[in-house]
Amino acid sequence: MCGRFVSATPPDQVAGYFDIGEPEVLLEPSYNVAPTNDVYAVLSDGTARHLDAFHWGLVPLWAKDPKIGSKMINARAETLAEKNAYKSAFKKRRCIIPADGFYEWKKDPAAPPKTKKQPYFIHRPDDEPYAFAGLWEVWRGPDKDQEPLRSCTIITTSPNEEMAKIHDRMPVILPPSAWDTWLDRDNDDLDLLGKLLVPSAPQIITMHPVSYDVNKVSNKDASLIEEIDAEAPEDGALL
Repeated sequence: MCGRFVSATPPDQVAGYFDIGEPEVLLEPSYNVAPTNDVYAVLSDGTARHLDAFHWGLVPLWAKDPKIGSKMINARAETLAEKNAYKSAFKKRRCIIPADGFYEWKKDPAAPPKTKKQPYFIHRPDDEPYAFAGLWEVWRGPDKDQEPLRSCTIITTSPNEEMAKIHDRMPVILPPSAWDTWLDRDNDDLDLLGKLLVPSAPQIITMHPVSYDVNKVSNKDASLIEEIDAEAPEDGALL
């Protein structure tokens, strides 16, 4: 699962990393992106890549209420082609969700009773962005005058050796060599696309324990990613 991540790199730097022109949107930097927040996503129009903003939590075309998106922040790679919520987007509407890193929680008997888990920040050793594989949709709803809702989800897979130390799932992290194939809107070869949805190389994963302050979604500042002494007592907060 990927339930929180960091998106703090300026959009022009994100655009440069993904070989995109001038960014079309500007979001506030966040060290604690949470479900239902707006997030950056990289898409291709067939000739060039674009950086746009989407609501995190995919709302399927057939949804009666957009609130369903809060339950669809992640999509399992193993069942994309089968689930009604994802199979159309898997075939036609794929994206890359940039992230400076993400958080995961590990069960820890030393953690405060209210949390029972120690949060960790996971990022690349070289601090370059991760390229999460994602899907997107546009939901128009029953009201014709309502603004269409653009939403996305992050695809997860089984963990690599490093992630397995703390969790049984991880985001699909696409290497640069896979970006064109994944973003190609004319590519509907699901077998080929499915082969991209594998655990990343463990060499791009490093992690350290961070403060329980990340448990509170209103906390968004850079102190959240600072390493702490996990053995030291700390007051926790509920997720």
